[in-house]
Amino acid sequence: MSDEATAGTERITYGDDPSQWVDLHTPSGASRGLVVVVHGGFWKAQYGADYGAPLAQDLAARGWTAANVEYRRVGNGGGFPETLDDVHAAIGAVADGASGPVVTLGHSAGGHLATWAAARGRFDRWAGGPALTHVVSQAGVVDLRAAVRDHLGTDAALAFLGEPSEEAYAQADPMTQVPLDVPVWAVHARDDDTVPFSQSEDYVAAATGAGAEATLVEVEGGHFGVIDTGSSAWAACVEVLDGIG
Repeated sequence: MSDEATAGTERITYGDDPSQWVDLHTPSGASRGLVVVVHGGFWKAQYGADYGAPLAQDLAARGWTAANVEYRRVGNGGGFPETLDDVHAAIGAVADGASGPVVTLGHSAGGHLATWAAARGRFDRWAGGPALTHVVSQAGVVDLRAAVRDHLGTDAALAFLGEPSEEAYAQADPMTQVPLDVPVWAVHARDDDTVPFSQSEDYVAAATGAGAEATLVEVEGGHFGVIDTGSSAWAACVEVLDGIG
């Protein structure tokens, strides 16, 4: 999509740390709603919001207000619970008073954070922020226990959680938090060799079994197809969003 269909980008800071910012991309016409884009990278500091920027730009060109979120990660002050604090604060910085749908869309570890954000209001630490209306997880790490067990990303989930406790899983693990009160789409490629397809498949099975609205969207393109704006996997994500707003 052409950047000509966007009105501009504004950087909003939500804290004093250099990683606490959001780039808000605004469409030129009426907004269809807000999509909060949360990048992946196994919660590690070496992976940043540049992964989310093309998605936010494409969404703004399609008429969405799109917020590309940066946050503290493991290695630069993040991990549990600080990374969650940042995602909560970032959503508050852009979604307070928003009209229309408020959707989180996240890739890989960002899929974890995007899905977690829908449950965050259950906990005193993150209570009181704007509620979400929909979640789109792109190859998300949505089962932290399985991620720890399977040593995904060279024990990235273990590094994120620290020493995992039942309290940490209760507060941070989307699988533990089913059923959510909002619909979730888990978009995932069966040939993903970084985050296994079973992460999404098992989450959707557990969520629907608990009475939640959750949909598994199988695509092609490995782990990164879903964040390639020229791919059929990204087109599937856009189709989900087209059905929302």
